[in-house]
Order: sequence, then C-alpha cells, then structure tokens
Amino acid sequence: MEEINDDFKSADLCLVVGANDTVNSAAIEDPNSIIAGMPVLHVWEAKNVIVMKRSMGAGYAGADNPVFFKENTDMLLGDAKKTLDAIKAKLEE
Repeated sequence: MEEINDDFKSADLCLVVGANDTVNSAAIEDPNSIIAGMPVLHVWEAKNVIVMKRSMGAGYAGADNPVFFKENTDMLLGDAKKTLDAIKAKLEE
C-alpha cells in the first residue's frame, strides 16, 4: 500500500470497486476510529473518486467511511460488474 499511496495525489480519477475498510480515511483522520492506524489506500487524495458498491453500508469493521461523503467522491451504487460491463461497452463504441 505504501508504494501506491504516493501515486494517488497525481491521479485524475480513482475507481474503487467494492472496497470499504481498505479505503477508509478514518484510519488516518480519526484517532478514535475502530480502524485507527490500519494501513489503507489513500484514494481520497485523487482529484476525483468514484466508489462502486452495492449499498452505503459499513464494511467488515463496522466503521463509517468518510471518503463516501468527501467533495471529490461520487457514489455509484448497484451491481459493479453490470456497471463496469456497461462502461466497457460504451468505451468500445
């Protein structure tokens, strides 16, 4: 994770598929979080973030994810495979 985290700051877009705890900024930003200190991917540092999940539910640890509510994040809820297949088809047109 440490190797990729430096790259997020220069990324125009980060597409997160089905992840929750591993991209949760509370691990760094909230010392009282149940996941405080856990290594995470710093996806929120990208210029734009799109998170694809089935729902807004918490991850395995049960911690809310502030990344979902950051100004640079858009949530794309639903079946990620179907959505990615649709995006791929449009790109191939």
